[in-house]
Amino acid sequence: MTRKKIRTGKFALFFLTAIIILCSITMYSCRSARTIHTAIDKKEVPKKQSAADSILTIQETMRAIQSRHIDFKTFSAKIKVDYEDSRGSQPGITAYVRIIKDSLIWVSIYASVFNIEAFRVLITKDSVFVMDKLNKEAHLRSFDYLQETTEIPFDFSTLQDILVGNPIYFNTPITSYKMADNKILLATAGKYFKHLLTLNNQDTLVLHSKLDDVDINRNRTADITYDNYEKRDNIYFATYREITVSEKNKLDVRLNFKQYEFNKDLSISFYIPQNYKRK
Repeated sequence: MTRKKIRTGKFALFFLTAIIILCSITMYSCRSARTIHTAIDKKEVPKKQSAADSILTIQETMRAIQSRHIDFKTFSAKIKVDYEDSRGSQPGITAYVRIIKDSLIWVSIYASVFNIEAFRVLITKDSVFVMDKLNKEAHLRSFDYLQETTEIPFDFSTLQDILVGNPIYFNTPITSYKMADNKILLATAGKYFKHLLTLNNQDTLVLHSKLDDVDINRNRTADITYDNYEKRDNIYFATYREITVSEKNKLDVRLNFKQYEFNKDLSISFYIPQNYKRK
């Protein structure tokens, strides 16, 4: 029974970790000795253009990216989640997500095979609640605790952007720009991450995002691929995402959005029974 609790606890927080594009290290995760080398290849980084051309082109591209930014009041989705960690492919899950912008994120996680709700997660601007319904346990962690544990500067807005498909860690000045094979490559260098963003040249939709830790000793990377875009109410939404986060452990996650809606009335319930053990 003890081993089962550890595995299911890791399962819930692995899922949460993947969503927020953290390394696969949480309060329950064990670090392995294997190092993953998937940092941004220097050949991928676009070369700098002349100053005049670069400024004009970058300004136009940034305006196009901003026009694609998804703004919303509420968001809900049904997501089929498949993931693979150091133990190999794991059983698929179905996640039901509801977001009230800048307020809370609610996630209900079902084991796909048995159609049983295994976990329920509530995220506010300062706290993360994980209710383990299999083992009747409730975990409470602050955002500060998760930031300290993972050593990644994420916040509630980062979570929102990942779930709806907006680029993350892309608010620093562009260092280089390149057009190649009908794609636009933009590179930035922030305090914590180098970021290589790939766009479709025709409609400036985000195709790929690669984050590389500026600390070469960390060797921490995240890859996000966006695909199967749909347009509804002038919103372009990527219904398929592939996420790989790695440091000394590696986690691969595939998110297939089966249903999604923006700006509809939402009902959210999160009640922890008294017989649940608080941790």
